Amino acid sequence: MKEYEVYSSLKVPKNSKIIVRLDGRSFHKLAEDLNLIKPYDENFYEVMANVCKDLFKEFSPTFVYTFSDEISLLLDKIPFEGRVEKINSVIPSFTAASFVMHYGTDFKKPPSFDSRIIPVSDKDILKYFKWRQDESWKNCIASYGIYFLKSKYSNKEANDRISGLNSSDIHELLYQNGINLNDVETYKKRGIAVYRKNKKVVGFNKKKNKEQISYRTYNYVDWEVPKFNEEFFEKII
Repeated sequence: MKEYEVYSSLKVPKNSKIIVRLDGRSFHKLAEDLNLIKPYDENFYEVMANVCKDLFKEFSPTFVYTFSDEISLLLDKIPFEGRVEKINSVIPSFTAASFVMHYGTDFKKPPSFDSRIIPVSDKDILKYFKWRQDESWKNCIASYGIYFLKSKYSNKEANDRISGLNSSDIHELLYQNGINLNDVETYKKRGIAVYRKNKKVVGFNKKKNKEQISYRTYNYVDWEVPKFNEEFFEKII
């Protein structure tokens, strides 16, 4: 019956880099069930950062980026021999299990993530992550905007009012009411990243009878990511 398996032999292109993007399924409802603090729940983001650390350890991506309920993994060493079915099933199931483990609470409904594969060339890596970081900023504006409006109006009226506003309009509305988004924490505006970084280690060489400096690589969780640019990715990829 093996021959009846659909797409079991489908693989990503050889010698290519891919991005696996994971999105939380129905996380708006999950946020209600968990009574998440609006506009940003610090514990939720701690959990998402820990999930990204687990993904980094398990699948050895070059770079992991998250905002809201979305995670993107940049992979140059493709797991499962590039088999699409495996990548799109194992990675999101691992992500959901990690999320439940780190959240440490009872869920009304099991959380899940969907997954998609995006083959990417070196020149498009920055373009992709800048696109997602721009979405993070839009998400930040919208989250603070609806939070502010719901503090003044009913849920329905707040939703009606924000539906006709673009990001610039919402940003200006917030500013006029004493909320400057430039002052909020960086991770809320630009997301969180996990990547490898070198750490300076000072030791002692007994044979040479002197201090010796070496560098060790470690997995770094960056809560203060800059606006993505070529220089940033040249350092980490």
